[in-house]
Amino acid sequence: MQEQWEQVAHTPSATDELGERLGQVLKPGDVVLLSGPVGAGKTRFAKAVARGVGVGSEVTSPTFTIVGEYEGREPFVHMDLYRLYDDPDDPLAQLSEDMLVGIGFDDYFDGSHIVLIEWPQGVRRCLDTYLDIVITPLAGGERAFRAQAVGVSACARMKEWVG
Repeated sequence: MQEQWEQVAHTPSATDELGERLGQVLKPGDVVLLSGPVGAGKTRFAKAVARGVGVGSEVTSPTFTIVGEYEGREPFVHMDLYRLYDDPDDPLAQLSEDMLVGIGFDDYFDGSHIVLIEWPQGVRRCLDTYLDIVITPLAGGERAFRAQAVGVSACARMKEWVG
């Protein structure tokens, strides 16, 4: 089962609003994949999602730590897999099982965490259901959001998020 949705955020605050609204509807076991070029606004959007989940502490980009864990109304995990790829811009890049084990990837998919992953192209094959969001920067600071829900729970969550 798949659903799709698109919208343009005309301002940074509109990007924040989209992210916060998504965070408010996410539940443990939900997975959000976040793609887009460097500078597209992935981390800004991830921080807004975290606020929506109720994370009170400052959310920082986990580019160097790979995984950031936070407490909100539910446990929130923010992964940034950029540094694990030989070529992060390769949409077909895959991550080895050893790499995923090395960062404890499977530890976060027991249904008790909300997980958001930046640069997810190498892990889609490992997931059954997820909300896949692509952010594309446009002229004038606008951002285009394209979301695809894969799986029953992701479709339900997208309907809660965008109606």
